[in-house]
Amino acid sequence: MGRLHLYYIPFSPPCRAVIMAAKLLEVNINLKFTNLFKNEHKTPEFLKMNSQHTVPVLDDDGFVLYESRAIMRYLANKYGKDDSLYPKDAQKRALVDQALDFDMNTFYQPFIDYWYYCMLGPAPHDEERFQKVPKSFPIFDDMLKKSDFVTGQNISLADISLLAGVSSVNTVGFDIANYPNIVRWFAHCKQAVPDYQELNEKGVQDFKKLWDRFKEKQKTKVKTNS
Repeated sequence: MGRLHLYYIPFSPPCRAVIMAAKLLEVNINLKFTNLFKNEHKTPEFLKMNSQHTVPVLDDDGFVLYESRAIMRYLANKYGKDDSLYPKDAQKRALVDQALDFDMNTFYQPFIDYWYYCMLGPAPHDEERFQKVPKSFPIFDDMLKKSDFVTGQNISLADISLLAGVSSVNTVGFDIANYPNIVRWFAHCKQAVPDYQELNEKGVQDFKKLWDRFKEKQKTKVKTNS
């Protein structure tokens, strides 16, 4: 196996998802911290790898891949010792892909829309965007009513991706406490991921600090302009 480099920043849920997946796959990756606040993702060198200037980005001995879910699938396909995280069986794999798509399009996207509005938009809060975020919670809770994990009794790539997002969303005010199946699933995931505190929880706390700092900055901006 050649040298794998992952360009990342700890507060990013997609970056943390890839790191947790690599840990479960027992794949060693060289983490290359990419400081978005210093525009290190917009340098000519970085843009050659990813013109979208987003993280994470994987460099596997010259093969470059971005988009976290694509990276996780690639690592599982190429380096997985078995297919437990991403089954080879067509129907089982389809269920994992379905849950990954749910994560990206239904669960995570409304949160990102709200995040960018609050961080970069004209106000620290938008009620319409805010209300869209938890609409996926009852759907996700229902998905978990018959099993410990999203697609069965074993953790999969879909669980890992959702775990990174749910842990982040939950820590900034979107409470999952009223969804018992999600709460149960969350506990199972934290037990299933080795070194969970180091690989995910530290980044979650970084995310919360960043969230709080930007929200306060936006409140000050609104007061100044009023």
